[in-house]
Amino acid sequence: MPVDESAPLRPINPYGASKVIVENILQDSAKASGLKYIALRYFNVAGGDPDGRLGQAYKEATHLITRALKTAKGEFDKLLVYGTDYNTPDGTCIRDYIHVSDIANAHICALNYLTKTDLRGTGNGSVMNCGYGHGFSVKEVVTMTRKVTGIDFKVEAAARRPGDPPLLIANSDKLKKNTGWTAQYDDLEFIIKTAWEWEKKR
Repeated sequence: MPVDESAPLRPINPYGASKVIVENILQDSAKASGLKYIALRYFNVAGGDPDGRLGQAYKEATHLITRALKTAKGEFDKLLVYGTDYNTPDGTCIRDYIHVSDIANAHICALNYLTKTDLRGTGNGSVMNCGYGHGFSVKEVVTMTRKVTGIDFKVEAAARRPGDPPLLIANSDKLKKNTGWTAQYDDLEFIIKTAWEWEKKR
């Protein structure tokens, strides 16, 4: 950690496996048809549009930040923390949370790169990580969510979920070097605030 694009692909859950399948399809399509592509490997996308126009709208939220905010709103009785005995400083999983607007900008940078770059020597494609290069634990997210909302919602420890690695942090140097992408919203408090403003509208 941080993990870069050369790390072996050994997914431990169906979600990760589906990502590998799509990348394989892109590679095969590039060989067969000359398709040019960039596969952006997102880490944990969170937050809402800073102007409050868009945000997560899942009927059954599973993302930690959205779930925590919905618990603060009273939509859930409590927030479950899946695993408190991981080999991390506070025992909970650590993730690289990236603001959705930085993800959107990464797409624009990647598209500009595709239109200007000859990728024939690389199999017509490239894979690039998209994250901030550092992470926050579940407990740290809970603490910040309580600070942002001003609500001391109930949190309860639960058993680990199968397939949850203790630590996932991105090395996004390749994306930055090749496309010129830079993060604008690398701040957990800002990420949660924009998500909270969106949630309060729903």
